[in-house]
Amino acid sequence: VQLVESGGASVQAGGSLRLSCAASGDTANSCMAWFRQSPGKAREGVSFTRGNPFYADSVRGRFFISQDNAKKTLYLQMNILKPEDTATYYCAACPEGASDLQLYQSFFTGAGFRFWGQGTQVTVS
Repeated sequence: VQLVESGGASVQAGGSLRLSCAASGDTANSCMAWFRQSPGKAREGVSFTRGNPFYADSVRGRFFISQDNAKKTLYLQMNILKPEDTATYYCAACPEGASDLQLYQSFFTGAGFRFWGQGTQVTVS
């Protein structure tokens, strides 16, 4: 499986962006996630979807995750962007066979998530 993120850009605070994550290969993963990382900071889980979507507190109400299974593409709609949203954004597939508890625990570090893309840069000023 290969994941390719796109859609990153430089925007002003208050603006919006939509990130895409296109999957190729054996894409039987219905559980997918977005992460982000800024220089000098730890990787941060942003959102994942397995049934109901889950969002980090820092983005809840502003970011929205969705999937188009026919297009094998994961999206992240980002609204009301803030300078602290500046980061490289990555998509990844959830750990295989993880229980709900394991998934929530893994989400905060990214441990066990698979097939990471190369990332797309979002800069908010």
